Amino acid sequence: MMINIRGIEHYYEWICQPSQGENKPVLVFIHGWGGSGRYWKSTATALSDRFDCLLYDIRGFGRSSLPEEHSVSYDMEEYAEDLALLLEKLNLEQVYLNAHSMGASLATLFITRYPEKVKQAILTCSGIFEYNPITFKLFHFAGTYVVKLRFKWFSDLPAMDRLFMARFLHRPIAAEERKAFLEDYLLADEAAAAGTIYTAVSKHAATVMPEAFTKVSVPTLLVAGEKDIIIPTRLARKAASLNSDNIEYFELPKTAHFPMLEDAPSYLEKVRNFLQV
Repeated sequence: MMINIRGIEHYYEWICQPSQGENKPVLVFIHGWGGSGRYWKSTATALSDRFDCLLYDIRGFGRSSLPEEHSVSYDMEEYAEDLALLLEKLNLEQVYLNAHSMGASLATLFITRYPEKVKQAILTCSGIFEYNPITFKLFHFAGTYVVKLRFKWFSDLPAMDRLFMARFLHRPIAAEERKAFLEDYLLADEAAAAGTIYTAVSKHAATVMPEAFTKVSVPTLLVAGEKDIIIPTRLARKAASLNSDNIEYFELPKTAHFPMLEDAPSYLEKVRNFLQV
């Protein structure tokens, strides 16, 4: 299904199971850079016995294509406002959140702006990057270069999905999951993919994100993958340590940047125990 948010069509879908009696609470899933809601499907399906699960593709990624002209920036704060408008249009007053990687940054900002709209939150693979002008400049240069060198035929190359996902994983995941992520990466709008590299990892983000974690006022679980090299555990622990009253830290052994796919049983067990719904 599609819904218009600030002049841009956003893709969303529900994963639900029939329930008896009262309506189930809503759990919203937010994907990270280069991906889409597709990689959350197995997690959402597993939790749909307790929740009506809402997946959506953030602006410029997955099936939420950008028009030729639009005036919305790629700041994480603007993506947080997109989420607020999505919930408003769907008449959702309060939800649970599960956000991953870059999506966890926009979710954290959303929580600090609209705490009344969030019952509980899970931040999967999130942390605080320490600002270093040289490191950040190199990261931006490499990231922009990688975004430009994307070709549709990559998805047809044998084992390209395995090669592409190698740096994100410690344990193997299903081939269809690897292929879906590669397809989404190739599908991402170039301006959005490059723009969010600059806004998610920036001097501004390094300044505002610590304050945002400090201001989180709803029960939040931060899940880190022990072997994650994208957002190392030291960055995740630092974020959680800023707000030990409201943020619980959990490190999933022998997983990297996709713990929900690399060790789904352990991830789901921890999430279910935390949410207690």
